Amino acid sequence: MFKVGDYVACGNKGVCRVSEVTTLDISGVDRNEEYYILKPVYNTASTVYIPVALADESIRSILSASEAKDFLKDIPGIACLDIQSEKTVEAEYKGCIRSNDIRKLVSLVKTIYVRRRKRQEAGRKETAVDAKYFRIAAEFLFGELAISLDMPKNEVEGYITKSGWD
Repeated sequence: MFKVGDYVACGNKGVCRVSEVTTLDISGVDRNEEYYILKPVYNTASTVYIPVALADESIRSILSASEAKDFLKDIPGIACLDIQSEKTVEAEYKGCIRSNDIRKLVSLVKTIYVRRRKRQEAGRKETAVDAKYFRIAAEFLFGELAISLDMPKNEVEGYITKSGWD
């Protein structure tokens, strides 16, 4: 069970902080069921309500500082996605985002880096789908690592680049 003040990675919301663990007094909601009330760290205007009973499916603890440093060493060995068809690209990207798995976020970011470079070399622009999912994956990945490593989010990409994407 998470405690008030804990940082968690939440599916499609990125890094959140547990602000309350409480029941809700809302019509149509079981008043005996406990909920985590989460505040996204990088989107403070939003609030997320997760039933405690379903939390294992939706949220996970973010990496500790030592786990994050070890994880950075693993990044070069994390493979790009194996995209079989351009028709399935968006579905595969969505699956990575929904998985709430930091390794899949790295695979996604690395895949889009490679695709972007190949398209640039061919004189073509990045696809809108690649741009959209890169932005989302980078937001979640860099956001989590920023909290874990206690650094500004805008410095994380450069920090990872020094560690080596490949």
